[in-house]
Amino acid sequence: MKSVMFVCTGNICRSAMAHHYLQKRLYDLNREEEIAVSSCGTSVWYGERPTREGIAVMDKYDVDLRRHLPTSMYDADLENTDLILCMTQDHKESIIAAFPKYKDKVFTLREYVYGEDEPKKNISDPWGYGMQVYETCAKEIVECVDKLLEKI
Repeated sequence: MKSVMFVCTGNICRSAMAHHYLQKRLYDLNREEEIAVSSCGTSVWYGERPTREGIAVMDKYDVDLRRHLPTSMYDADLENTDLILCMTQDHKESIIAAFPKYKDKVFTLREYVYGEDEPKKNISDPWGYGMQVYETCAKEIVECVDKLLEKI
């Protein structure tokens, strides 16, 4: 079984959306036994929950974030993860600085699915913004994860 981990800041918006969307798509494709999916954050506040906007926007993709619990990168199983996909270049650099031995399996999500020459490396944080920003973010994540499915 392969494993994929998504990384953002608090693990309550972007990485949670990507994590649960990929899990749902794998289930829909009857591939859930092939790939283990997880997520973590570089700066997690324990006790936080996914935002109501994140929950609402992912409901539109038939993805339920309500039970998601954030995980810190320090508590995540990075060692046994095959592919670590970060939402921004800063997240990538944080993971590599804290865990340099994993640098060869750390990419931004956009970099991994569109290639290293992709000029836009980051998926912007919707936290603190309204539904329109969350919808734009979710659409970008869904497009990237769908492209990711073609590669893995």
